[in-house]
Amino acid sequence: MKKIISYGRSIYEALDYCLNKEKKIILMGLGVNDPKGVFNTTTNLFKKYKNKVFDMPVAENGFTGIGLGLAIMKYKVVITHQRVEFSLLSFEQIVNQIAKWFFMSSGKVNVPIVIRLIIGKGWGQGPQHSQSLESIFAHIPGLKVVAPSNAFDAKGMMISAIQDPNPVIFFEHRWLHEIKGVIPKKIFKSNLNKANIIKKGNDITIVSYSYSVIEMIKANKFLEKLKIKAELIDLRSLKPIDIKTILKSVKKTKKILVVDNGMTTCGISAEIISLIVENLGKKIVCKRIGVKNSPIPSSRFVAEGFYPEHDIIFKEVLKILKIKNKLKLKKLFTDVPDKQFRGPF
Repeated sequence: MKKIISYGRSIYEALDYCLNKEKKIILMGLGVNDPKGVFNTTTNLFKKYKNKVFDMPVAENGFTGIGLGLAIMKYKVVITHQRVEFSLLSFEQIVNQIAKWFFMSSGKVNVPIVIRLIIGKGWGQGPQHSQSLESIFAHIPGLKVVAPSNAFDAKGMMISAIQDPNPVIFFEHRWLHEIKGVIPKKIFKSNLNKANIIKKGNDITIVSYSYSVIEMIKANKFLEKLKIKAELIDLRSLKPIDIKTILKSVKKTKKILVVDNGMTTCGISAEIISLIVENLGKKIVCKRIGVKNSPIPSSRFVAEGFYPEHDIIFKEVLKILKIKNKLKLKKLFTDVPDKQFRGPF
């Protein structure tokens, strides 16, 4: 049996299931008991699990340290940040403590923490609240980093992340929370280490993750009209990167476009292309696109063109394949994900 629910609801159901199943588990963060419930992912959980769900003061470094202490005492901990930028205040705890505790204890002490980081563009968020900082966390040994793009993986990967004995950084793009998908009614888990081939093709490999997967799929609809058969890969896991799946695809197509959800400079896309060149040599045609390497402006008019949206992806594929565009793409730029969206939190 299956059902259709939103990405945000999938997160809620995963948290609800784990809070009910696990005796020693804590969910904490700013706004987890807010009426909006962190994009409706924690709504009323604090009423249902009074001794397990806690709103926290604006002291990110402090309550991250509390989370570490609880994890050392064999609690499963989920920390929620409504913006990725808020987690930077606790970066020392994440990098020097959480990521390294297992190694410093000679593998005797695990740190089962999931840190939810909300990313995303638009609505005048500007330079301080619209960043995608995935590559920073992926750089740190000891951290798993995932970024699901759909409702199925959002639920399955959240359950897997909470049950993982080691720290997992869980990126959620806020433009995904209202997108619906089909998931099983029964409880299930998703692999935290494996990429997903959305569609097979022979002409070119396109790799992306998080919300940019949605733009990749949109672009592919136009590519199909030109009889271009692209192989679409949803990365899902940013650390570790499932390079085997990517290499297998690129060996077949000989061409790859990596659509980075963040900036390309020292980013996830740079790592993927480096691995391709190291393993397959320079005969592969490689291209990457992503967010412009600049602080994001607050103005929606100035921000237009800053992100790798479907029209840009479409044009880049045609450049790689050296095909002239015979289609006119109608695009209305917006920085609001849906009509119900009313503002930054």
